[in-house]
Amino acid sequence: MAETLLEVKNLVTSFRTAEGSLQAVRDVSFHVNKGETLCIVGESGCGKSITSLSVMRLLPSNGSIESGEILLNGESLQKNSDEQMRRIRGNKMSMIFQEPMTALNPVLTIGYQLREPLLLHHKLSKKEASKQSIELLRQVGIPSPDKRLNQYPHELSGGMRQRVMIAMALACHPSLLIADEPTTALDVTIQAQILDLMKDLKDKLNMGVLLITHDMGVVAEVADRVMVMYAGKKIEEGPVREIFENPQHPYTIGLLNSVPNVDDPEFELEPIPGNMPGLNEKITGCRFHPRCKFAMDKCKIDEPPEFNAGKGHYASCWLIDKEAETVDHNQRKITLKV
Repeated sequence: MAETLLEVKNLVTSFRTAEGSLQAVRDVSFHVNKGETLCIVGESGCGKSITSLSVMRLLPSNGSIESGEILLNGESLQKNSDEQMRRIRGNKMSMIFQEPMTALNPVLTIGYQLREPLLLHHKLSKKEASKQSIELLRQVGIPSPDKRLNQYPHELSGGMRQRVMIAMALACHPSLLIADEPTTALDVTIQAQILDLMKDLKDKLNMGVLLITHDMGVVAEVADRVMVMYAGKKIEEGPVREIFENPQHPYTIGLLNSVPNVDDPEFELEPIPGNMPGLNEKITGCRFHPRCKFAMDKCKIDEPPEFNAGKGHYASCWLIDKEAETVDHNQRKITLKV
């Protein structure tokens, strides 16, 4: 049986604004097992990145975790002090940020930034840390790694900077790797190399990977399981094959219909009408119902629970059998909806 590495229960993350408190993540629950990749997908602004930043406890100053629980290897992260979290980040869990040019410090050499987690967490000497940094760069496929240590981020290509970010994230062999759009703005060849690299390293180190993306092609390539988010809510979750072959939520179907299919000459893109609601928009019932062509009166009044569609597949939609099982994440047991 797979061993749970990360468990998030009923996470609510909000931001203080001039308009009051706005919820960006609304009662989201999921888990990541050791040696598995969970992909979180959805439109920009759906809460994917805020969910990952909540797990890392790297929210902006006006953001906070309002309620819920985040467990890493069974230990609650909310109870940790800032100093304890600094010892965990880059060590037990690491994050590859969306844009390496802004994530890497432009005035520090690649070597300095690679050595930092090794000096901090593993207490290595500078010489030992430099030697291990060279090996890390070689591991992620960067040519002439010894020369790269003295270079600055602007001297490297986008693909190389992304590889440096991966090397930094993997320096201390973390149990959990969070990757936020790791292949954004990279050409297709480099994208494929980065994804293959992450997959190989995950298998070698038995890491759990939480991958944030809006690219369904990337999901099909690397995911074991998929979680679909919309307007801060989790609306569907399941094994990658189930999500692609048997999607249950109209939004998930819309995402899949928005992906071009070059193998089918008769395929026509079917965009999802309308726009995702803002954080301050008050919507009763299902938050997707204003854009859903299958919406019923019930969808506009009552928010759907999470139904069990079988085979580890769950979706929050009233179109699914009303007598299906629903999941109580607080009690960690399955209850029958009546």
